[in-house]
Amino acid sequence: MGSDPQYIKYPDLTLAQHVFNLSNPSCPQTVRQTSLKKVQDAISENKMAPFYRHLAHPVEGILNHSGEGVPQHQASSTKSLIASNMLASRKSPQKIDFPWDESLYQSLVEDNKKELDTFQKEEDEAEEAAGDTEVLAARGKRAEFWARVGDKDKAIESHEALLEKTTFLGTKIDLVLAMIRIGLFFGDTLSVRKNIERANTLIESGGDWDRRNRLKAYKGLHLLTIRSYSVAAPLLLDSLSTFTSYELCSYSALVIYSVLAGSLSLKRVDFKAKVVDAPEIKAILGSGEDRIAALTGEVSSGPGAKDEEMKDASTPKATSGAATTAVNLTTLGGGPGIQAEAETPVDFSPLANLVSSLYNGNYRTFFVALAAVEDNFLTQDRYLYEHRAWFVREMRLRAYQQLLQSYRVVGLNSMASDFGVTVDFLDRDLAKFIASNRIACTIDRVNGIIETNRPDDKNKQYADVVKHGDALITKLQKYGQAVRLRGSERS
Repeated sequence: MGSDPQYIKYPDLTLAQHVFNLSNPSCPQTVRQTSLKKVQDAISENKMAPFYRHLAHPVEGILNHSGEGVPQHQASSTKSLIASNMLASRKSPQKIDFPWDESLYQSLVEDNKKELDTFQKEEDEAEEAAGDTEVLAARGKRAEFWARVGDKDKAIESHEALLEKTTFLGTKIDLVLAMIRIGLFFGDTLSVRKNIERANTLIESGGDWDRRNRLKAYKGLHLLTIRSYSVAAPLLLDSLSTFTSYELCSYSALVIYSVLAGSLSLKRVDFKAKVVDAPEIKAILGSGEDRIAALTGEVSSGPGAKDEEMKDASTPKATSGAATTAVNLTTLGGGPGIQAEAETPVDFSPLANLVSSLYNGNYRTFFVALAAVEDNFLTQDRYLYEHRAWFVREMRLRAYQQLLQSYRVVGLNSMASDFGVTVDFLDRDLAKFIASNRIACTIDRVNGIIETNRPDDKNKQYADVVKHGDALITKLQKYGQAVRLRGSERS
């Protein structure tokens, strides 16, 4: 059970991010050009004939403008398309210079046939002269081959067949984790959810420590893609100190996901302990001294971390603790399996400003940082892109709730000034949340005030007891009447 994980090299999820970049209109042109070259190089290097057809075919290709009107999930008249949801928009993509080369495609197909023949020959020889272990090893090569060349259906089929024949629990878990990544690669949420449930069952039956930690990161990322931030946050934050799943995402990406999920969903005390004061996050988002202290282990946090009093919104503080330089996280990686590759330095300063300004009540800086986070992270990541508007809206709601819970009455002009927005914008924005019962307050535009309607917990509990008590008494009375009735009196 302590063996290194297998089947973790393919599919390469960074390739899916590059495909996303090609279809993302908000992605800088230089990044798109780099992604185009990365995709073309990967197709040539890994002989990805099925994937090349899926992307660039004149009729079936999801990136080919001439195939406009052919949805990704539908089939052509000649051959079924690989079902995927890899693009930034579900509508027809913009014109992308991704040419179709028939001669290149045919050469890739020939290379794939030769490789498959080699695998079949190895399997036949293993069945004749070797044991089950060698046969499974040959079949494992075929499963990795289909994952490498980007044929989703055959990759899943070959992994399922291998799973049925495998008896080792660790190998079974690795195969299911590989199928989770195949689902993530092609954006198949249903497949990912099903395989996460299978992996969780296998892990509970005796999975080792490393695979348990890997699954924790897998589950957290999946929950992030389906907008379950409150459940994803604890899993992602717990994965920071034991992260080894570099086949899933980079460490810098995990930090981004963890901070965003924690900032949105955690209560204030937990937010301070697990995000603001967490050593793993301070080592990246903190200022120079905080970063050094966190890296050397001089600071730590936990359930006993003390919360501070809510700061008055009328006296904003500068976020002096924000990181201002890009951070390279390559040296923080390590562990069995795939090792951390050299990561591009990431500028975490918008994220650091978001965390510090939210906790310190500096709402003007918070709104500016939120816009920067949307531009630098939410619109550039394939897992976050679809939910970017929802995330920004929920973060605004959190900031409003945090300020209003400290006051009975707030001036409309004062609150608008604190957030750095106009009164009309604040009025419209708050009205949406009030109408959906997300904020308990009323807006008085005549007097220019916002009055909070905080429910009295004791009165609410009393009302609930009376309500449930009346219902219980009614049921007991009906039961008593039924018991007192004699058989001759019953109709």
